[in-house]
Amino acid sequence: MKILILGYKGMLGSELVKVFKANNDLTLWDKDQVDITKRDDVMRKVSKLKPDIVINAAAYTAVDKAESEKDIAYKVNGCAVGFLSTICKEIDALFIHFSTDYVFDGESHIGYKEDHSYNPINMYGKSKALGEKMILDIEPRYYLIRTSWLFGKYGKNFVETMIRLAEEGKDLKIVNDQFGSPTYAKDLAEKVKELIGSKKSSGIYHITNSDYCNWYEFALKIFELSGLKPNVKSVTSEEFVTPAKKPTYSMLVNTKLSSMRPWEDALKEYLIETERIDKK
Repeated sequence: MKILILGYKGMLGSELVKVFKANNDLTLWDKDQVDITKRDDVMRKVSKLKPDIVINAAAYTAVDKAESEKDIAYKVNGCAVGFLSTICKEIDALFIHFSTDYVFDGESHIGYKEDHSYNPINMYGKSKALGEKMILDIEPRYYLIRTSWLFGKYGKNFVETMIRLAEEGKDLKIVNDQFGSPTYAKDLAEKVKELIGSKKSSGIYHITNSDYCNWYEFALKIFELSGLKPNVKSVTSEEFVTPAKKPTYSMLVNTKLSSMRPWEDALKEYLIETERIDKK
């Protein structure tokens, strides 16, 4: 297949490249190759390439900064998705786009199924919800994939931040009242390939590692597995104020696909592969 991967240098994009490089004709674009916020640029270059599949792993992901950088968040996560949806429909390419648990308000204790209406409570979530709306309004052939709490080898993430701060001897305050499912970018990329191969109908799919936790529990597991023993305090969101309000319960309920392995198992493999711990 002729596959275009956008944002190929990022955490998820890098894993997608590894998963799809065998037996496919890959074109890899990042900011240097195309500005997805410029409609004419997108339409001209993608139309000329004519890929069978467009995988959009490009995104604005700075949740707190989005509160003060609303315009760029909306351009990248919203308007650009509309441009990509439009050209994919014109050339009949399958469009794969990634969204987030943050499109929900976090008030449901039992999590959110694929058909739950979104109600974001911060600018990042609103920008991602706009992207979703663009896809649903334009209706190319698509897989709209929601995921959460992504970690991986090729970018900043919670796991690396916790390890760095612990190694620096910092006292840590971690919130205990926000719940979600940590997801390994490698596992997500492999599941995307499986989804494409399944030839399932267009729609919204929730893909995360199974089980859930709060950020404090996630941090404790990171320290336990990596043998670090920092001074960690469990705090509420009210005690740890951030520019963007975060959803309390943002677990994504998967009703359409087979489950992935538990996040603890994925985390352990990640720590082994990044040589944080020895393989046992």
